Amino acid sequence: MKNLIIASTSTLHNGSYLEYLLPELEIHFKEASTILFIPYARPSGISHDEYTTKVREAFTKIGKKVKGIHEFENPKEAVNNAEGIFTGGGNTFLLVSELYRNEIIDTLEKKIKNGTPYLGTSAGSNICGLTIGTTNDMPIIYPPSFRTLGMVPFNINPHYLDPDTNSTHMGETRETRINEFHKFNPQPVIGLREGSWLDVKENKIILKGNLTARWFVVGKTPIELEPETNIFEIL
Repeated sequence: MKNLIIASTSTLHNGSYLEYLLPELEIHFKEASTILFIPYARPSGISHDEYTTKVREAFTKIGKKVKGIHEFENPKEAVNNAEGIFTGGGNTFLLVSELYRNEIIDTLEKKIKNGTPYLGTSAGSNICGLTIGTTNDMPIIYPPSFRTLGMVPFNINPHYLDPDTNSTHMGETRETRINEFHKFNPQPVIGLREGSWLDVKENKIILKGNLTARWFVVGKTPIELEPETNIFEIL
């Protein structure tokens, strides 16, 4: 049975890394003593070791050990033996490229579908959708495919932003870009605002946090989803 937390972000304004999620993560990873961390997205270009150290410090607060996948000689074995898995944010194109290069994307998909608890934030959440076509990131590298894990039957747009009515910026809004995506792609898209996450348990996809999420379906007016909505029921 799938068991995922798919979060818009790792860090809220004035908060520390993963701070707002730690109570949830303590429950989510209750059966895991060690978390396998996938640092491939490398935010701001930091090293895998630097990123893993940051994550290790956060998980220490709930009594969990962390080991980076890059510390293993065989990434596939690392995924197959993992008690819990966390993929952090950064650049989604780089993350997906590395998952394919290390030939673990299918292994990761199978492992999560078999019930291993998974946490994704930002780029690590993007890969839980059908494709990465709705990421906000620059394509700094060209992955073999945009296909990702398909843990939910829609695409995800983390860090979703509403138009600023006080701004003089005349460029595209996030909603405009998602509408452009829908000119060529059929799947729904959820815009997750900061501090929101999806709790995925097989036939339940529950919106968590205090904010609504923006739900986009081809040919329909976008709607706001209230917290505790089971998105599985509106698909």
